[in-house]
Amino acid sequence: MRRFGAVRQYRSGRWTASYLDATGERRRAPESFDTKTDAEVWLSQVEADLTRGDWRDPDAGAVNFAEYALKWVDEREIGATTDELYRRLLRLHILPRFEECDLDQITAPKVREWRAERRKATGATTVAKSYRLLKAILETATDDELIRRNPCRIRGAGKESPEEREIVTVEQVDALATAVGIRWRLMVYLGAYGPLRPEEQAELRRKDVDLDAMTIRVRKAAPELSTGRRAVGDTKSDAGKRRVVLPGFLHLDLRRHLDWYAEKGPDGLLFVGEKGAPFRRSSFGRKWRRARRAVGVPDSFRFYDLRHTGHTMATRSGATLKDTMVRAGQSSEKAALIYQHSDHERQKDVAAGLDKMVRAARATRAEQPKDGQGGAEVVRDA
Repeated sequence: MRRFGAVRQYRSGRWTASYLDATGERRRAPESFDTKTDAEVWLSQVEADLTRGDWRDPDAGAVNFAEYALKWVDEREIGATTDELYRRLLRLHILPRFEECDLDQITAPKVREWRAERRKATGATTVAKSYRLLKAILETATDDELIRRNPCRIRGAGKESPEEREIVTVEQVDALATAVGIRWRLMVYLGAYGPLRPEEQAELRRKDVDLDAMTIRVRKAAPELSTGRRAVGDTKSDAGKRRVVLPGFLHLDLRRHLDWYAEKGPDGLLFVGEKGAPFRRSSFGRKWRRARRAVGVPDSFRFYDLRHTGHTMATRSGATLKDTMVRAGQSSEKAALIYQHSDHERQKDVAAGLDKMVRAARATRAEQPKDGQGGAEVVRDA
């Protein structure tokens, strides 16, 4: 007689096994066995799992992935734009494949097949974001003991490798600022030389500007969602709350903007449209595209890429990595390095600097007396 579980034979000749779990509920093997020995081996494995504390309810993973994933997003303490991103990635890239699956039905091979299909259908960056989201959801399911192991195990699949973003010259920044129109001219300059995010500029208030000190205080952000709603809230990170010192050449533009276009009163918005409405990404986007065409800047150059330009110019001016992180409101060196570019012209500057240093060192060495030559004369002259 077995001390754990029970086995019995069907009329067909196959064998089944069952046992009592920790709650006293009778659990049966999910499939039958060819021999009695096979059934007993399976019971021994279950007993070992119970002894080690590794036993998991075989029905735990029978939770619909779509329901679990949407609840997962609801429970995150994330900003409005991140919430929107997660739901869009689920709707367009993840749920079409896994919506009908239970958690324990999502296997490593299915994840690999899904990722391969997505890589053929959309951009690599979107696939990486989607994979990271799927992995995060299933990692929580693992923590909740709904699945034994996370099936997202593709090395490097969540890593983004964005293309090097373009930067523009000082002359092109000036041309874009002129072409976008005088009401929005300052926004271009703050994007490049702040370098402020567009959602940060959208929530700047008159009280945030100190014209005498030439500083702007970033307190909040107002990203615009795909629905058109302005989601006023905290900055992207705590580092986003900062005081930015502006270059002196912007004094005239800043003063004129305050006098001509900013809303009245300390809480008045710095940037408003012709009819007094808050800044809108959609309406400004049309002006930006026209300005870009007028200046001859590639269509791939986004307004957000002005930050890349600003970072690169700051480092060329001698700013350290920490300087640029504070200035741009970034909390990690990795994020800051994404925006710092070393283009061909900068590489020529670096090479020229090395050339100058090596030439100077060689010239100094050439002027020094060689061993056995001139040493005695130097002493004698002294």
